[in-house]
Amino acid sequence: MITFPCCKINLGLNVVRRRDDGYHDIETVFYPIPLCDALDVKLMDKDYPSQTPCDLLTKVERDGVQTVENLCPEQDNLVVKAYNLVAADYKIPRVHAHLIKRIPSQAGLGGGSSDAAAMIRLLDERFRLNMGIKQMERYASRLGADCAFFITSEPSFATGIGDILQPIDNKARHLEGHWLALVKPDIAVSTAQAYKAITPSLPHACCRDIVQRPLSEWRAMLTNDFEGPVFAMHPELRTIKDRLYDLGASFALMSGSGSTVFGIFDEEVRTLAENFPGCFTKCLQL
Repeated sequence: MITFPCCKINLGLNVVRRRDDGYHDIETVFYPIPLCDALDVKLMDKDYPSQTPCDLLTKVERDGVQTVENLCPEQDNLVVKAYNLVAADYKIPRVHAHLIKRIPSQAGLGGGSSDAAAMIRLLDERFRLNMGIKQMERYASRLGADCAFFITSEPSFATGIGDILQPIDNKARHLEGHWLALVKPDIAVSTAQAYKAITPSLPHACCRDIVQRPLSEWRAMLTNDFEGPVFAMHPELRTIKDRLYDLGASFALMSGSGSTVFGIFDEEVRTLAENFPGCFTKCLQL
């Protein structure tokens, strides 16, 4: 059984307060985009000599070429952790998992979280666990702050640490038909360091309300609190954002804590690779 986990961008991200548990409450709009990994799960033969109930083969696809890469120790991968989380409560068979990564890692796009949520959904469907959306979201939220969003991958206003989700009004879907340009340089951003550099505060306007306004108003209103500290650490990210505006973007912003910067355009941008050499680039129609 195979599925195609999508990723997301953040339409605004505001860090509003520091919690007593050391985490931070945020406000953001998660918006799904059509850049997807592929996850395949097959039953493991009863005689197969595996020391673990779920093994994982990971391939990274670049320019249409797939290579086997261990992005992290197998049992630390969120896909395997998702299996183990469900298997602790349900009697399910051993499985082989095969993951093909097209979503770049450490990009602020939620690729790993999406893969984990996809594993939960696959297990629920394949083994008829009948968990329901809310139960699957509870499992997912134990794996990552944005993981619950990917159970349904519906545009959502997220609060708490990103795990409290509210569907947003259809007016916020007026991005459909526009083109999304993604640019990710070979930079790994430390989310922990980015949080340390932020002084939490309430935004002047809630991103949930801003995204329901005309796109032409977003540049002056919609912000990502991580841009300040992350751009200070990695000035080339600010340069990417400025360049996207130079190319005609109606709106540009860093996604999550980076390092992907996205731009929203009226038409397809065919020169991303030329304008951003050495970066991962993709132009997608929403």
